[in-house]
Amino acid sequence: MLARMSTPRGVPEAIVRPKAGERVFDVERIAPAAPLGEFVDYYWLVRWKAGTRHHQQVVPQPRVHVAAEDGRLFVHGVSRQPFWRTLTGTGHVLGVAFYAGGFRSLLKSSVGTISGTVQPARNILGHDDRPVAMRILTATDTAEMVNAVQEYLLRCDPTSDLIGREVTTLVEEARRQRTITRAEQLASHAGASLRRLQRLFTDYVGIGPKWIIQRFRILDAVAAAHSGEPIRWGWLAGELGFSDQAHLTRVFTQVVGTPPAAYQRDPATS
Repeated sequence: MLARMSTPRGVPEAIVRPKAGERVFDVERIAPAAPLGEFVDYYWLVRWKAGTRHHQQVVPQPRVHVAAEDGRLFVHGVSRQPFWRTLTGTGHVLGVAFYAGGFRSLLKSSVGTISGTVQPARNILGHDDRPVAMRILTATDTAEMVNAVQEYLLRCDPTSDLIGREVTTLVEEARRQRTITRAEQLASHAGASLRRLQRLFTDYVGIGPKWIIQRFRILDAVAAAHSGEPIRWGWLAGELGFSDQAHLTRVFTQVVGTPPAAYQRDPATS
């Protein structure tokens, strides 16, 4: 059964050019039931109706996703590369957004080994994913879809992991606190050496703290662009830990595909 919890907010700023997207698809986020609540942040369900081909970009985050599409469950390791999907006709995709430190309990080994890869769940978790993918992709009821993927994940026998919870908390601190702009600050907050924090994050998240912090600060910049408010990009660059506006513009363009000021002016954005 679905948990009776408030719907998670997720990271809506990760959806690039949301105004264009909202004409094509809807996103529903569902909280996990208690047995998976330590590991799964939320389930996400995208339903679309595209009159023409719609190319949608999403900014990758420091978390593993599992998604049912094309007849399989696919495990998406953390990726540095832009993420795109082309939507045509009508359809839906159900996905699982794990907490930053949550997937290792299912994988039973370093999450760094799957970073930058997209693989069928059977290859990663050892259980045939085709039947559950078929249940999800042929269903119309949200609860049926969520129950199907939840049963599959429970077969992987995830066990409570204190270190995983601590890693999730640290990553969440990096997300919430805009004043954290360097990995050394997060290491100090954790009471650990930078080297230990790097090893820990590679093991549990699949990527190091420097990338994680910069990605969150870029998402802060994307959220500012989505607000529609006038932005002093040079000032914001300093607030987010970039050396100057040119530095922010360079990294923002690498992640989103266009400079921040131009992105904000795009009618597809806000």
